Amino acid sequence: MQITEHIHALRIPFQIIVAPGMVIDRYVYVYLILGKRIALVDTGVFGAGKIIFKYLEGLGRTSREISDVILTHSHPDHIGSAKSIKELTGSLVHIHSAEKAWIESIELQFEERPVPGAGLLVEGSVKVDHVFEDGDIIRLGKDLEIEVFHTPGHSKGSVSFFMRKEKALFCGDAVLVPGQMPIFEDLAGCVDSLSRLKRLDGVEVLLSSWDVPRKGAQASGAIDESLKYLADIHAAVRAAALEDLSPDLMEFCKRITDKLGLPAAMVNPLVARSFRSVLNRS
Repeated sequence: MQITEHIHALRIPFQIIVAPGMVIDRYVYVYLILGKRIALVDTGVFGAGKIIFKYLEGLGRTSREISDVILTHSHPDHIGSAKSIKELTGSLVHIHSAEKAWIESIELQFEERPVPGAGLLVEGSVKVDHVFEDGDIIRLGKDLEIEVFHTPGHSKGSVSFFMRKEKALFCGDAVLVPGQMPIFEDLAGCVDSLSRLKRLDGVEVLLSSWDVPRKGAQASGAIDESLKYLADIHAAVRAAALEDLSPDLMEFCKRITDKLGLPAAMVNPLVARSFRSVLNRS
């Protein structure tokens, strides 16, 4: 799906195993930036490379033209196909310095952030060619530049990318969608990052990973809705803790999801850890 003159969006379906016997159907968006050469923003899960390459063929382009893989962060649904894409295209892999260790050693990531079934989503570890920091500019060719904004909260090294020429903001998982799985490491960090993105001038297109591309008022509205969702989560966590800080993390998670009106599938270790992190910072 073409979004702007140079940006195309691809929806990659996959499943999350949130607990033994509990599977959630999900999708993640990856984005192609087409210029003289091609950049890929995130790679999707294991096997997504085939979908990406087929799409390029339909545009009369080839996978060999992918010169850069630019990652918003290192979670499995974003780096799953990086290994084969790098091997097949010779592309350079870029990621924030805080996420470098987790993509170069998938084993380390799974040890420090155990996620049921995560190994099924990732092809393997990948050598990083370039690390970027907040304020860096990634130049993809004439008139195609990406500004890097460090937007932690979802993860320590999460970043967003702004292409002023396209008026497009790639936000990874920084913008939570109300009613969907709230996964983050630092709720306060999420709020700070969203507030920073909200202050950016010239954003007309919002390109999230777990949401459809949004334009115009819907783009700014999505950030406002995310901020409200985070405020509701914070209030629900605090209320549940005041009632009874249960030693059973999953029971604690269930009380919060009930308050938020979230489906039963949200009572899982990923969401529970997010809720617990709110208390750890309080």
